[in-house]
Amino acid sequence: MKENTRIGILTAGGDCPGLNAVIRAVVKKLVLETAVEIIGFEDGYEGLIKNRYRKLNYADVSGILTEGGTILGTSNVANPFRYPECGEGRMNFRDISAQVLENFRALELQGLVCIGGDGTLTIASRLQKLGIPVVGIPKTIDNDIRGTDVTFGFNSAVTIATEGIDRLHSTAQSHHRVMIIELMGRNAGWISLYAGVAGGGDIIIIPEIPYDINVIAERVKKRSQKGSRFSIVVVSEGARPQGGEQVIRQMIEEIHSN
Repeated sequence: MKENTRIGILTAGGDCPGLNAVIRAVVKKLVLETAVEIIGFEDGYEGLIKNRYRKLNYADVSGILTEGGTILGTSNVANPFRYPECGEGRMNFRDISAQVLENFRALELQGLVCIGGDGTLTIASRLQKLGIPVVGIPKTIDNDIRGTDVTFGFNSAVTIATEGIDRLHSTAQSHHRVMIIELMGRNAGWISLYAGVAGGGDIIIIPEIPYDINVIAERVKKRSQKGSRFSIVVVSEGARPQGGEQVIRQMIEEIHSN
């Protein structure tokens, strides 16, 4: 890259292990091998919208490899194409992407590194269509980014979920119970499938394969008849019954003016 090149970087969406490792890798690679200046936007797209940023150098990312979270902060609501604003006692949404484009150009950036999941990268794709050169780095524990075999954050989620299933075995066995463990993943069953297999789940229910409650009950009965007095059922949060729909609880927050 030529001299005086400036690249922006941000982390958006939910946090997960590995965010700081990615920031560190990007910054150190550019600092050691190029003359690029790195601008870190704070709190995801919120920083790009409100011009909250700081320069990142080699020293800023040293020692952060094992830290949790992200040194830049994150936000999962700051969507420049649907930005929430409170007015007249209610929440309104508007498109302020033109402001983002203006801020990007005012900082004389030549590119933007967006670290995030499907929501973050969808926004990045739309910004790219506006003329912002984007590099998307897939981050999500759900492992649900198209064209990506394994997203960073996924392996850590599987490890933690597997450990949780392992710890429930003794309780289920001691009290002769059927224990249902719900795991995250939204519309993707990767965490439940990997952790369920690794943790010794007896029944695994994922969104990709609609379940039949009668088949599940019969499976539990057969285990009991064979002498297994407990069962571990691993359920992905996006699971749905055959012929049914996903059950989604939507929380609506009322905004009141003082």
